[in-house]
Amino acid sequence: MKKSILAMVGAASIWAGAAGAETELLVYSAIEAEDLSRYAEAFTAQHPDIKINWVRDSTGVVTAKLLAEKNNPHADVVWGLAATSLLLLKSEGMLEPYAPKGVEHLNQKFVDADDIPSWVGMDAWAASICYNTVEAEKLGLTPPTSWADLLASQYKGHLIMPNPNSSGTGFLDVSSWLQMFGEEGGWAYMDGLHKNIARYTHSGSKPCKLAAAGEIPIGISFAFRGAKSKAAGAPLDIIVPSEGIGWDMEAAGIIAGTDKQDAAQKLLDFAVSKEANQMYNSGYAVVAYPGVAKPVEHFPEGLEEAMIDNDFEFAANNRAAILREWQSRYDGKSDPK
Repeated sequence: MKKSILAMVGAASIWAGAAGAETELLVYSAIEAEDLSRYAEAFTAQHPDIKINWVRDSTGVVTAKLLAEKNNPHADVVWGLAATSLLLLKSEGMLEPYAPKGVEHLNQKFVDADDIPSWVGMDAWAASICYNTVEAEKLGLTPPTSWADLLASQYKGHLIMPNPNSSGTGFLDVSSWLQMFGEEGGWAYMDGLHKNIARYTHSGSKPCKLAAAGEIPIGISFAFRGAKSKAAGAPLDIIVPSEGIGWDMEAAGIIAGTDKQDAAQKLLDFAVSKEANQMYNSGYAVVAYPGVAKPVEHFPEGLEEAMIDNDFEFAANNRAAILREWQSRYDGKSDPK
């Protein structure tokens, strides 16, 4: 186990401290890889005596890894993992309560409700459909306006979405459909959608990246990825389905039992700061610190209004059962791991 941990750190680590750093933190994260160095650089500017070693993977993989290590935790901090995952870790007694300096300034929807919070939110990301207008036109497709539209036979073999066992984006899709359509209706919807799915990826951003590259006309992904791809020149429409969209928060917390409490607390202090939230806003239209968010180029209109009244407790408490059911029904079309 120790060797595999070190191999992952070596593959996805960024030196976030100066030579001779006094403290090293092992930080687990699902933050987009291209953003890690930016976040680390900003933190290091304030704390050059702390070195961050990253273990970065998709949400489902990081969550499973943390749960597997419950009785022998390796990580010191989680920075940038779905709030539904943090709620699950909290229920397992795996988070150390801590109120970061300045947490009172955050929108309280982004803060654990306990007197001393076990986790704090950073930003919110929401589902969307990435629609390649050029490739869709070649195939004679018409753009969908709703989740229900995706069940039409014209889209057979032209859709991809994330596997919820691997991807937080995939899980928020599945969780939101069960909330919007009810349990029976949600599974019936996914049965119909499955007929049109070409394959399930193990990354939440990959469906949109593949749509942007023209490899598939339609990817179920999240708006942040679509906006980035569109800004880079991809012929994408970012569609917000009319029924509403699932969403989740990136969040941070300290792993219980870490012997690096002081450094871990400094990282949490930074994670809730105005400066950090300004960084989050470069890719996310909704951040935890009120008054910070500026419009993000190419984000679709009406995105925030379309975000459902998400029941995070439902999602966290039923996560394992939902994932087992999804895997038994649909995993045959998943990409190899």
